[in-house]
Amino acid sequence: MIEVSGVHKSFDKTVILKDVTFTVQKGSIYGLLGSNGAGKTTLMRILAGILQENDGQVRVLEEPIFENESVKQKVVFLPDTLYFLPQYTTRQMANYYREMYDNWNEERYEKLKGVFQLDEKKKINQFSKGMQRQVAFWLAMSAMPDVLILDEPFDGLDAVMRQKVRSLIIQDVADHEMTVLISSHNLREVEDICDHVGILHKGEVLLERDLDDLKADVHKIQVAFKEDSFDVENSELDILHQEKRGSVHLLIVRGKEGDVSEVVDSYRPLVYDRLPLTLEEIFIYEMGGAGYAFENILV
Repeated sequence: MIEVSGVHKSFDKTVILKDVTFTVQKGSIYGLLGSNGAGKTTLMRILAGILQENDGQVRVLEEPIFENESVKQKVVFLPDTLYFLPQYTTRQMANYYREMYDNWNEERYEKLKGVFQLDEKKKINQFSKGMQRQVAFWLAMSAMPDVLILDEPFDGLDAVMRQKVRSLIIQDVADHEMTVLISSHNLREVEDICDHVGILHKGEVLLERDLDDLKADVHKIQVAFKEDSFDVENSELDILHQEKRGSVHLLIVRGKEGDVSEVVDSYRPLVYDRLPLTLEEIFIYEMGGAGYAFENILV
């Protein structure tokens, strides 16, 4: 579990994080979204115990993580900019990880060799960026962490390898209740793996939702009524967005599906269709309702 409560962080007089609060439950995958400069990397480094917050509290596995070696042995952090010991091969880095992490699993390392299919005796700095990212995941998953913190983790990976890595993460969450926090500027990269998403913008958490609840509570519908008897403004629907095309209303509404249907059915619609709604669309309309332009937040 990761608990962040009222965290502030500044460098000199520049405020990076302001009153950041959220919780990542054990065995869940949390996506932290935000544009470059939103404060994601600083927050990731605080959660990994590399930086210390100026104010507030961070607890990982129910303990403060800064300067706490016993907790850090159970946490693996993959930064956006990877670092390996100079001139080391993957095998040498694996030996280093084995000394650092009590849960290191040599059998898992050997099994994952067949997934990544990289030469473990080749110096890592001779690999491409994408291959180095694969090495990082290979080592991280072999360390069998209780908490995995990933900053822009899929950069440099092709589509096939991205799917393999996602599958490995999901497998470890299911098998070992590993807790995962993924930072990204791209909603599409995380929407098919995360069960919870928060948006960080200019150092503040603007929105935080369980994805299943979010998808269940926002709907796209198109409706048409005899003689246009439907009054949008007084319909008792919580409307996030509306368009009218001829006699057909296209609506984005918030609420339980049964409650929405009950209101619409009371007007005896001639047409009532439920349309597919992407997660990106949901966030656009949710953030628009809060007074933010979603496209300016995730760039």
